[in-house]
Amino acid sequence: MSRYRLQPSPAQEAALLEHCGHARYVWNLAVEQHAHWQRGRASAPGFAEQCRQLTEARAACTWLAAGSIIVQQQALKDFHQAMANFYGKTHRRPTWRRRGRSEGFRIVAVKPGDVRRVSRKVGEVKIPKVGWVRFRWSRPVEDAKSFRITRDAGMWRSPSSPSRSPLQGPVRPSAWTGASPCRPRCPPVSC
Repeated sequence: MSRYRLQPSPAQEAALLEHCGHARYVWNLAVEQHAHWQRGRASAPGFAEQCRQLTEARAACTWLAAGSIIVQQQALKDFHQAMANFYGKTHRRPTWRRRGRSEGFRIVAVKPGDVRRVSRKVGEVKIPKVGWVRFRWSRPVEDAKSFRITRDAGMWRSPSSPSRSPLQGPVRPSAWTGASPCRPRCPPVSC
């Protein structure tokens, strides 16, 4: 995974900070909903219900409607994945997000034309409701279906995640390789 340093204009930086604020707000609402859950109550709302609630909140709040729906829904999807990881006992429970600490948001449905090269060292990436943001073209850009914009030490970065090739079916070991010790058909190995 490669990281590229973004070079937003002051107006674009304000819009990026607003996207971070919307993603943080939606994430924290999801944390609050799951924090109030107790045994004996109905389960906390899932991803589909939270998306319906987000649509209602966007209709009621103009400042939330001014943001990108992609950023806000991806914050909910990231929270849903974090809860699945928690229940799978691979990660800790998701916690509150704070301003200025590990800020970022995720963009999905990236098309091939959303990243373009301007010059030898400069490229541009299209971010919804922000426009074309320049970045330093330090290495070849991989084809990506999604990417995450983060702010670290006052600098904006965009790590590009490579697109995954479709998984092939399971590879079955041959009966004569001896790969499975419990197979009775494996021939004995002689020296």
